[in-house]
Amino acid sequence: MQRPFKVLGIQQIAIGGPDKQRLRRLWVDMLGLEVTGNFVSARENVDEDICALGSGPFKVEVDLMQPIDPGGKPAVHQTPLNHVGLWIDDLPRAVDWLQVQVVRFAPGGIRKGAAGFDICFVHPKSNDNFPIAGEGVLIELVQAPPDVIAAFGALP
Repeated sequence: MQRPFKVLGIQQIAIGGPDKQRLRRLWVDMLGLEVTGNFVSARENVDEDICALGSGPFKVEVDLMQPIDPGGKPAVHQTPLNHVGLWIDDLPRAVDWLQVQVVRFAPGGIRKGAAGFDICFVHPKSNDNFPIAGEGVLIELVQAPPDVIAAFGALP
């Protein structure tokens, strides 16, 4: 089975909690990650601080998330390790191929994510129609920009 795309590396991890200030105490104040932005979306029920670990094309984003409405959906704080983001070299081809392989995707399709890259999500739970999923983990597939594709392609 020839896969028509490559997973290049980790783009991000997203950590949820009821109060992102408590998350910042560890990740920013103690571990020294740099806050590079903030993203708020009522539709996605999230207020997140976007932090950086590393630099250049190998930088990993660490999102510290809290819900806007603690009783709303999605419940970004209910799973502390909310999701893992993977750099993909050709997101549309990956999604097309994975759908044929009966991988279950979360609703929303390919769209712009908080960091400005095209994204989509592999659903954390399988079902009868789509027996392949994240087995409890939400997985974000992220279209890698050209510099990231080139940097990973230059690795031995």
